[in-house]
Amino acid sequence: MPVFTYQAINERGENITGTIEADSVDSASTLLNSQGLIPSKVRKSGEIFGLGSTLSLKEKTTRIKTADLLLFTKQFKTMLKVGIPIVKILQVMEKHTENAKLKKICSQMARDISGGLRLHEAFRKYPKVFDELFCSMVQAGETSDSLYQVFDRLVMIIDHEHKIRSDIHLTLQYPIFVTIALIVAFFVLLTNVIPKYLKIFKAHKLELPLATKISDMLYQFLLQNGTSILIIFLLGLLALIFYFKTSQGKYVKDLIILKIPIVGDVFRKASISRFANIFEILQSSGIHVIESMKILSGTLGNKAITKDFDSVRIKLEDGRGIASTLEASKHFTPLVISMVAIGEESGNLNEMLREVTSHYDDEVAYSVKRLTEAIGPVLTIGLAIIIGFFALSIFVPMADLTRILR
Repeated sequence: MPVFTYQAINERGENITGTIEADSVDSASTLLNSQGLIPSKVRKSGEIFGLGSTLSLKEKTTRIKTADLLLFTKQFKTMLKVGIPIVKILQVMEKHTENAKLKKICSQMARDISGGLRLHEAFRKYPKVFDELFCSMVQAGETSDSLYQVFDRLVMIIDHEHKIRSDIHLTLQYPIFVTIALIVAFFVLLTNVIPKYLKIFKAHKLELPLATKISDMLYQFLLQNGTSILIIFLLGLLALIFYFKTSQGKYVKDLIILKIPIVGDVFRKASISRFANIFEILQSSGIHVIESMKILSGTLGNKAITKDFDSVRIKLEDGRGIASTLEASKHFTPLVISMVAIGEESGNLNEMLREVTSHYDDEVAYSVKRLTEAIGPVLTIGLAIIIGFFALSIFVPMADLTRILR
């Protein structure tokens, strides 16, 4: 039977090492658990601890899906509730999570915590997976001995964010897909269908209508300059993608989004809902207002709103009230400012923030519905224009050709 070397934590919290015979690593871990030990590292004799489990820099800076993070947080919360130790939770998560990256993270975090790191410090090693909000709330939970309550609130935040983003993405996917399909259809018709008919029409020396002449001009233009246009388009697209990854590019992109009718309204209201929801939970978790504002700055989801919010936050640090500082922002509505002011004056800020969250969740849902209703007619008009254009280009001269051939 294979021999495994292990490091584990005994009932007194001491790190111990030893060897054990078992069929596999999982079997060795199970045997150690039955002996009252919490294994932190188990390897086959002759192998190096952690072999194959170390995350590369690329893996550490790669995000995971929100759905995977939500499931991870829910499972972590459930095991905290029944009193399972942190290291054991991470070991269980490593075995049962389906996400390969989370498996490695759980394995390394278990070793880090066994080595003396606190939970929030272990989370902070993976900033693209666990953001500042997540880590700060875990830190607050460790400090106040309310870790389960904090994870319960984190589940609420991630679930809330996931729902809003999913609604917006699902709404925007359809028009983007249809728009791309219309553009592809336009070029396919222009470069493959129209030229065949043009040869027939020109062979019979027909007087071409305006739509057919325009189609002919566009086709000739693409024929002579198509390669150059394609190269310029691809280079421009790549340049735009790289630019939008820069800090200034993200700001410009988000600012443009906010200026798009209806779409900008949806994103602005989603950011307000996110602000109120996270601020309320941070306050309930015992995090100071100034620290909460710093965390909120990175969670609003729009760089243009974040930049505006940062200027507001600086005024708050100078000693002004929350509502009075929000008045200086052009993105926070009078309703939000009034509700926050009432909450500050009455001492019920958390309750007011919950009301703001509820209100703007409904507003986002309504705006998404409006966006969906507005998109349909626009796409229908676009489709009608393309079909009508090519129909005139082909069927009008085709009718003339039919009369000639009779």
